Amino acid sequence: MRERIQKILARAGIASRRNCEELIAGGKVTVNGTIPRLGDQADAEVDDIRVDGERISRPEQKKYYVLNKPRGVLSTVSDPEGRPTVMQFIPKGAHVYPVGRLDRDVEGLILLTNDGEIANRLLHPRYETPRTYHVTLTRNIDRADVRRLKKGVRVGGRLVVHDTVIVHTPVHVEVALHEGRKHIVKRIFRRLGYAVARLKRTQFANIALGNLGAGSYRELSRNELAGLQRLLHQSK
Repeated sequence: MRERIQKILARAGIASRRNCEELIAGGKVTVNGTIPRLGDQADAEVDDIRVDGERISRPEQKKYYVLNKPRGVLSTVSDPEGRPTVMQFIPKGAHVYPVGRLDRDVEGLILLTNDGEIANRLLHPRYETPRTYHVTLTRNIDRADVRRLKKGVRVGGRLVVHDTVIVHTPVHVEVALHEGRKHIVKRIFRRLGYAVARLKRTQFANIALGNLGAGSYRELSRNELAGLQRLLHQSK
């Protein structure tokens, strides 16, 4: 069956569909020895499809891990400088990759999978996947600024409206929002005049971190996986 090459690569666990599109556009992919254009199709059962010269294998069994990423760890598969990455905390030989990124100094929930379709659905800005964070500030937050958070804060020319804002203590605030622009939570609080001392993601889509310890991982539950599958089918 012929289908778009980025979809074949994503299903084979190479990367998210968006990153697979970048690989194609960058000339990293060949089909039967020829560099395709973005949007071209191929047949995974017949064609010789390679990334950086290595032929892709048939799709592996789908795997889904939730990791509580510690601070100081990179959300990448590898690092040329030898710094710790999320891959050091999951089973060796697991052919998965992180869905999105958390900054090195940000801790908390990150999903790792080889399911490119799920990864693409969660990361695509069109679908506004919800995310929840616990924020620790360097000083007490004013009530007026809590009201501003609830009303919405303009960052980079766009209004960011929070789904929920909960003040646990004057310096501990829980926020939920449905966008994932780079450094967005830090930028929101910086816009209000606050510095973030610590930031932890506790929920992504329908997946909650719960009491998972720092550096620990678990596989998705049946209910969590079913929830992700529902999101995927709703977007088709």
